[in-house]
Amino acid sequence: MPEVLKAPLVVEFPFTRSLGPVQSAFLTGLRERVVLGVRTADGRTLVPPVEYDPVTSRELSELVEVAATGTVTTWAWNHEPRRGQPLDRPFAWVLVRLDGADTALLHALDAPGGPDSVHTGLRVRVRWAGERSGAITDIACFEPYEPAAEETFAPGGHDGRFEDLVTGIVAPARLDYTYSPGRAQTAYIQALAERRVVGERCPSCRKVYVPPRGACPTCGVATAERVEVGPRGTVTTYCIVNIKAKNLDIQVPYVYAHIALDGADLALHGRIAGIPYDQVRMGLRVEPVWSDEGGHPDHYRPTGEPDADYETYKELV
Repeated sequence: MPEVLKAPLVVEFPFTRSLGPVQSAFLTGLRERVVLGVRTADGRTLVPPVEYDPVTSRELSELVEVAATGTVTTWAWNHEPRRGQPLDRPFAWVLVRLDGADTALLHALDAPGGPDSVHTGLRVRVRWAGERSGAITDIACFEPYEPAAEETFAPGGHDGRFEDLVTGIVAPARLDYTYSPGRAQTAYIQALAERRVVGERCPSCRKVYVPPRGACPTCGVATAERVEVGPRGTVTTYCIVNIKAKNLDIQVPYVYAHIALDGADLALHGRIAGIPYDQVRMGLRVEPVWSDEGGHPDHYRPTGEPDADYETYKELV
């Protein structure tokens, strides 16, 4: 049996968001080495600050400064840091209740002594980043420290008023994972490399699914019988794309269509070319133009055959 395919995949994009007055002041404060919380009607101080009381849902706006020192309330050891995490060596994730706050802030703790040096109740302080821009990463991490015996924190101080407020952030989002298409789609992909299209037939309803899914979505039974279909097919429905996608070298407008390949009971999608976009229509007979860079159709073009009768593909629209 052929080996099932697998490949590493990365989904990555920048997430841009605007900040309200509370988050704006909090992140601007970090840039200035000031940690701010927000005070609730019953006198609690929440860090990080939120715009609405999580208990009463009342809007919150009274900003108060808290200390850059605090106490670990709970922790977990990270043996193998991943890309983009605060430290490139093993460290602890910690919840720290800063002095003057009633809630805990999640961040990293640099603990050179290893997990045996970390415990609930450990006193820590902020290690500020050398270059700060108004982001949570302005706190490089926390570090353990021994407080002076007479050390106390007096609440108050900064009221959250700054010049040049941070009003928005761009947070990179990234997901690394290994994808396997499974047995059925592995066979489908390998057939494409030979410029063939192979689906699988349900043993119960006898429908041929392309691409195959390994099981019939209607009957819920496994599929195993492979059936070669197409390569020609019929446009069942389509849309005209007028927005140019980043890194896609295709001139707009262009047409993306659902195409029912001959012998298949499920329409797949593909780009239509070789014809003006405003002449694409339901029932148009098309054939694949194979990519030179890999085993897949780059697009579909008209075959020159008469249009298919609607009755022959109406169940696939």
